[in-house]
Amino acid sequence: MTIFICNACGTSYPDAVAPPAACPICDDERQYIPLAGQLWTAREAMLATQRNAWCQLEPDLFSIQVTPGLGINQRALLVRTPAGNILWDCITLLDPVTEALIRGLGGLAGIAISHPHYYTVMQDWAAAFDCPIHIHAADREWVMRPSAHIRHWEGETLALLPDVQVVRGGGHYPGGAVLHWSGPAGGVLLCGDILQITPGAHRVSFMWSYPNMMPLPVSEIRAIEARLAPLAYDRIYGAFTGQDVRRDGRGVVARSAARYIELLETGL
Repeated sequence: MTIFICNACGTSYPDAVAPPAACPICDDERQYIPLAGQLWTAREAMLATQRNAWCQLEPDLFSIQVTPGLGINQRALLVRTPAGNILWDCITLLDPVTEALIRGLGGLAGIAISHPHYYTVMQDWAAAFDCPIHIHAADREWVMRPSAHIRHWEGETLALLPDVQVVRGGGHYPGGAVLHWSGPAGGVLLCGDILQITPGAHRVSFMWSYPNMMPLPVSEIRAIEARLAPLAYDRIYGAFTGQDVRRDGRGVVARSAARYIELLETGL
């Protein structure tokens, strides 16, 4: 029996003798099936060829990313606080070195996921550190591999630790969430794909499907902006290496939303 992992998005499936016929997450229009078709891997194969690379972004914020990359190639972010550590989003490989490093940093008090594209092997991470996985209930249908560690939260916000909360942004997925960390000076927002930071790091984008370049409607952009408006944050960290807004994060989001809406409503 093998836990098969989708090569295109990194989603893991229950133990089976053969992989699923298809990956529903990649069949959805917010992702895609590659031209080469549906391919699969497994943890054993990944351990033979891949490792996790670490980078310190702030004194208590670390990124973890599979190398060579697999699937969407997002990074996970480890938030370290006096009350415990939170893993934000997840990646397809938990190797022995990563497990040892996280234990050395204090383990995990919980895992929080922004949206289904980053569920990956969250079940393995939660089992290793005996911690809950927090996923918004609006996205429960996209959990392809059950786990007793999964907690489906409802509503608009969920406090994880004294200075860490998740906030439903919506947009890309109905339960799409961001993480707000108020502990560091100025505050920090971890946005997953709910906001996509542009290469120049002075804009963010809001999309229904990023790989298929399908936009969100104006009403949804306004709703995301309204949900994020009460949060105080100076820096934003996105899903991919280099997607870092180092100052004026709230201003970047406000200006980007205004321009996005202007283009959709009135054109150039």
